[in-house]
Amino acid sequence: MRTAELEEVRRAAEGDDSALASLLQRHYSFVYKYLVKVTMDPNLAEEIVQDTMIRCMENIRRYDGTSAFSSWMITIGTRIYIDRIRRKKREQSWLDLIRHQAIRRFRWQLESRNEEWTDVMDAMTRLTPEHRVTVLLKHYYGYSYDEIGDMLGIPAGTAKSRTAYGLRQLRKELE
Repeated sequence: MRTAELEEVRRAAEGDDSALASLLQRHYSFVYKYLVKVTMDPNLAEEIVQDTMIRCMENIRRYDGTSAFSSWMITIGTRIYIDRIRRKKREQSWLDLIRHQAIRRFRWQLESRNEEWTDVMDAMTRLTPEHRVTVLLKHYYGYSYDEIGDMLGIPAGTAKSRTAYGLRQLRKELE
């Protein structure tokens, strides 16, 4: 099998589209199943396996035969996944910085108008947006869990649990 696959890779590298298609089809399921286990997200795994197939098509000439073709594909898929994680971390870091700056600006605006920035407001900034919204809608604006659920497109039970979690976090912050 190894010799036949190497011959198929050689033909694909020389421009034989049917050889390339055959290689990719044969290994697609294997790479996908691997990526589902790595990502724990079938949709993300599907995106990454598609990117992996494209990268394999673009770089078929770089395959040197020192490992199994499936191992080469998994290596490419793994690197694509790791790159996505790194990019996501950088984006999150950037978003956190922007959020922190916006909070500082808002606090400054309130204080410049002689309005008070309370410990509760400070603690609210550390809640996730999902928890902050439900706490505000329930305890500041007085909406019912059913109304909050309708507004946010979530079940009333989810609105209730988010509110409860948000309140627990606020209590911890304020102790």
